[in-house]
Amino acid sequence: MKGFMAAFFVWTLISANRDGGQAWPTHTVCEDGSLKILYQSCDPLQDFGFSVEQCSKYLKPNLNIRFGIILREDIKELFLDINLLTKGASILSYSYPVCEEDLPRFSFCGRRKGEQIYYAGPANNRGFEIPEGEYQVLLKLYNEKHSMVACANATVISS
Repeated sequence: MKGFMAAFFVWTLISANRDGGQAWPTHTVCEDGSLKILYQSCDPLQDFGFSVEQCSKYLKPNLNIRFGIILREDIKELFLDINLLTKGASILSYSYPVCEEDLPRFSFCGRRKGEQIYYAGPANNRGFEIPEGEYQVLLKLYNEKHSMVACANATVISS
């Protein structure tokens, strides 16, 4: 009976989102007086959690982040694409190999479908100040078969 209830619960969650056409909720990554960062999963089947340790217009070089998701795909290799837009025009596109088969950088590299990824630690970057304005950021994580692992539409508002 417990197995039936668990299967029914999972089916209800999946079919309600897919058939209802409703979007995932908008999450707040951080908000202070001069910076607000929001995101929404653009994967129709799955949401995920993301947060940053400090909310500041100046992104420090080793920004601590937290990310959690249950995998719907194996990840022998994992890639991140970032597209930054302002006023509908692309101003930056960046691709980064997060996990390569011969160079696993993180403990979650090589995880299988159904397993959970939880990462809490530094996200290395150069460190920079976010200029004033409103920006849209499209982030896509995908595996070696180009299957989507996670997708987010983020909005950054800096004043």
